[in-house]
Amino acid sequence: MNTLRERLGYWLSCWLSCPRPWHRAENRIESGVLACLRPGDVLLVEGSSRLGTVIKYLTQSSWSHAALFVGEDVARRFGGRDGDCFIEADLAEGVRLTGFAAFAGSPLRICRPVGLTAEELAAVVEFACARLGYRYDLRNILDLARYLLPLPPVPSRWRRHMLILGSGDPTRAICSTLIAEAFQSVRYPILPLEERAGDGQRAPRLRRRHYSLFTPRAFDLSPYFAVIKPKLVDGFDPHELRWAALPAALPEP
Repeated sequence: MNTLRERLGYWLSCWLSCPRPWHRAENRIESGVLACLRPGDVLLVEGSSRLGTVIKYLTQSSWSHAALFVGEDVARRFGGRDGDCFIEADLAEGVRLTGFAAFAGSPLRICRPVGLTAEELAAVVEFACARLGYRYDLRNILDLARYLLPLPPVPSRWRRHMLILGSGDPTRAICSTLIAEAFQSVRYPILPLEERAGDGQRAPRLRRRHYSLFTPRAFDLSPYFAVIKPKLVDGFDPHELRWAALPAALPEP
């Protein structure tokens, strides 16, 4: 029974993760993106898969997937192929290493943690890489099957509940929760809760959210991650832009 369920779950996950040909974006990858990435950067992806569309709707965000940049040297040390430089939790294949080409044709955003030492960034990367081979967290077949139905309007108070696929199994992961857990392992904030003591203490104390509550957009919303725009990294001069000639004015009626 378990084998049949696993096979069905794998088939459904492959179907859900397939990009939809009628929603394939143009190739928007900039040549400078890979050059400006650093280990520890979070790459947000606006995917076009069936499940990605559901995630974007439920989170009210453009981002449906997140990957952690670890660099080619680290990826090779953990058995990666040439060109592998990201770690991600894939719906069908689980936690794996992948290359930049996997995100071709998708709008991207780079979110960079600020203030971490080289040792702490290395610890974040090592934490994520140590989970290679973990399966994607799919609690049961019903969680997958509900995405096969037409998506009805969902009240905002129910959207979070519909995203909860966590089984609590530590050998399973979801893309954003894997990355959130890696950063929380070095006590780096993402979207912490603030607690004010009643004793007149000025600075609020921070309390971590559980890593299973994070979605890809959390890294975009976090005040502790800088958004890196490759076109601006090496300097930008708007006076060097070449503009097409304006069309001739239309005659007045």
